Amino acid sequence: MLRCLIVDDSPPFLAAARGLLEREGVAVVGVASTGAEALRRVAELRPDVTLVDIDLGGQSGFDVVRLLNRDADVSAARLILISTHAEEDYAELIAASPAAGFLPKTALSAAAIRGLLGRHEGGQDGDGQVTGRPGT
Repeated sequence: MLRCLIVDDSPPFLAAARGLLEREGVAVVGVASTGAEALRRVAELRPDVTLVDIDLGGQSGFDVVRLLNRDADVSAARLILISTHAEEDYAELIAASPAAGFLPKTALSAAAIRGLLGRHEGGQDGDGQVTGRPGT
């Protein structure tokens, strides 16, 4: 079972996302609302994937992803940025970040997470086709 940590500063979103993902077979092992809390929770829980909101109140989710990747020694393949904003609004920042990719909050699902992780790690996509990272 995929173990997930969600980093977001909105308690209603955290509750809704946890409920949705758990109904779809993802174990949400914890939540965090700040970068510092995310670092502690990742070190403590060692989730398989960490979802990080781009806008964490006064803190940038891009900074949090970089900190997690560097300080918590989390594989970039296990970090996914999420947001209510359109991907196009942040395309360059997303591409430059160490995260595996981006999911809009409206498209959040266990299948979307697994698909993104599989594509980033050179696994199979939803059609069973072997995929890889660009340039590999």
